[in-house]
Amino acid sequence: MHNHDDHENNSAAGSRALKINLIIAAVIMIVEVIGGLLSNSLALVGDAGHMLVDCLAIGISLLALYIARRPATATRTFGFHRAEILAALANGTTLILLSAFIFYEAYQRIQTPPEVHTPLMLVIAIIGLAANLAGIILLRRTGHMNLNIRAAFWHIIGDSISSVGVIAAAIIMMITGWRIADPIIAMVIGLIILWGAVQLVRESIDILLEAAPKQIPVEKVAAALKEIEGIDEIHDVHIWTISSGIYAMSAHLVVTDLMVSKSTEIIEKAHHVLANDFNITHTTFQLECQTCPTNNVCGLSPKEH
Repeated sequence: MHNHDDHENNSAAGSRALKINLIIAAVIMIVEVIGGLLSNSLALVGDAGHMLVDCLAIGISLLALYIARRPATATRTFGFHRAEILAALANGTTLILLSAFIFYEAYQRIQTPPEVHTPLMLVIAIIGLAANLAGIILLRRTGHMNLNIRAAFWHIIGDSISSVGVIAAAIIMMITGWRIADPIIAMVIGLIILWGAVQLVRESIDILLEAAPKQIPVEKVAAALKEIEGIDEIHDVHIWTISSGIYAMSAHLVVTDLMVSKSTEIIEKAHHVLANDFNITHTTFQLECQTCPTNNVCGLSPKEH
């Protein structure tokens, strides 16, 4: 038995939050394009470009959530949950490319700082920041549960930081006339976005390579199973992530020589320990007897839960 209720509820909540954020991002993007052109602010136009990337990223995240809800098939027995991870990887990659673009633009502005109408730039940036903060609040509850939603969340975090940077640059230029403040702050923004993007890409690749989840120590899992009466040893342990919040495990359990009818009880206990203590809900065990030569399988069929 596999319990996906929490995952599905989080996906549904995340989907609603993403739809609202998509509308907010699209409106702010249009406002920033108009404001950037009227104020001659390359920073605002660049931030509007950032918002365009975010609209695409949120759209990809929504599509991935929709695909992930499709049922499993005979050829895709785990369903389409990995679509969320692929979307997170795509979004993380676009954030890295966006950071590179910010660094390039910042270098160009250092060479030739543009003349900017700072009051209008400041007003538009404040509106953008308010909208992005609303988006952060909407995604905060579900963002830490789902890697795909967290990718979109980081896009919005990047937008918020970018808006703060534009506001700071506008204030500095209004007070001091120091136009180089804009590209310097832009580079700081790029570094912060890059840090979050690298984390997303690394975690997405770990899941696709089926690395053991960092929050589930394999040694502790093995020790917990060995405490179950009837299990003497455990080997060939594999733990991996199917999608955000859905973990699977397979292992060979060396059990005391017992009747086949007792094997179900041992597996049920193992499943209970893994589900309650480690949130592992997909388990496949192969039972072996101590009396089997070279640990060959002894008539006890593998059972999946």
